Amino acid sequence: MILVINTSGKDLEFVLGDMHRHASVEKQSTALPAECEKFIAECGATWRDVHAIGVVVGPGSFTGIRLGIAYAKGLAMGLNIPIVGVSLFELYLAATPDAFVAIDSGRGDFFVAANGLAPQTMEIEELESKQMEWPRTVGHKPFDLKLAAQIVEQKIALGKLEPVIPMYLRPSYAEQNKKC
Repeated sequence: MILVINTSGKDLEFVLGDMHRHASVEKQSTALPAECEKFIAECGATWRDVHAIGVVVGPGSFTGIRLGIAYAKGLAMGLNIPIVGVSLFELYLAATPDAFVAIDSGRGDFFVAANGLAPQTMEIEELESKQMEWPRTVGHKPFDLKLAAQIVEQKIALGKLEPVIPMYLRPSYAEQNKKC
């Protein structure tokens, strides 16, 4: 089974087999290990049943993404199983391959990507004209995290096991406000 972990938003999300769990938590960093353990148990599984881990690498919360990746890497290392990064863009495009993905960043612009368009940030004015090059726009509705397990399986089957690193499309607040 493939365990999928998503910490890119304000809450926690997990997928294992056909099971999906969304957990609203006050603090991801303290809740993640316990919520993950609880989810595995609710699925009637044990860590021995997990043969790979998928983790959402972004875009999203800077701290949440780092937390999820660090936790997933620790689990994968301890279990001696592969870890595979999955972006939110991959999730949206797996469901709608011909779409333009536009995710509100919460900072006055959007994270965008599409087949033929590399992930980037875009202001609303540019987005409004650029999205017309694709037949539909997605990103404003929730994605299906269960698709991540299929993406992980495909990457493993194709031998596309790359280092799992965060997908940052802009500098952090600290980097932006850094005094030279």
